[in-house]
Amino acid sequence: MSDDAATPPGPAERSGPERIRALAHPVRLEILDILDRLGEATATECAQRTGQTVANCSFHLRTLAKYGFVEEAERRGRQRPWRPAPGGYDLRPDVGSSDAVRAADELALLTLERETRRLHAYYAHAHATPARWREAASMLTEVVWATPGELAELADDVAARVARLARRAPADRPAGARPANVLAVLTPDTHAD
Repeated sequence: MSDDAATPPGPAERSGPERIRALAHPVRLEILDILDRLGEATATECAQRTGQTVANCSFHLRTLAKYGFVEEAERRGRQRPWRPAPGGYDLRPDVGSSDAVRAADELALLTLERETRRLHAYYAHAHATPARWREAASMLTEVVWATPGELAELADDVAARVARLARRAPADRPAGARPANVLAVLTPDTHAD
């Protein structure tokens, strides 16, 4: 990382409202998606894929770096590529902070809107998806009876399993692997007492 890059947040800052709000922006989420898919990209490459200006993408990349979501990758000549910060990001808010909880709720709603658009796009054309990929796709809905601790443990288990696949280096990905979208939502039933 260069000297002008911000220091990533420490453990106490990882679930603060400012950090969560920094991510709650459609362009920033799109840039993170690009970096997750490509491994690294410059502001110019992000601009080409998002339809934003290079300056706007550069601003958003610096903001993401300030809050520890991305970091500078090794320079390629004069190009400054960025990559996802190691370890992914867990944005469960500090439940003692109403500001952090509200920020996390805003981010969750924005994320649900994005993922709903992706699901609609997939299922609108799923019939044209090769059979082996169509058979691998799934949608699971289930009511489970769990304590808060069990639900948190389930979330951790799912997150750990997904992280193993998401953070594989390109050289470690098996032949025929391609990006797949995962949306896992675990929420208590608001109708239950």
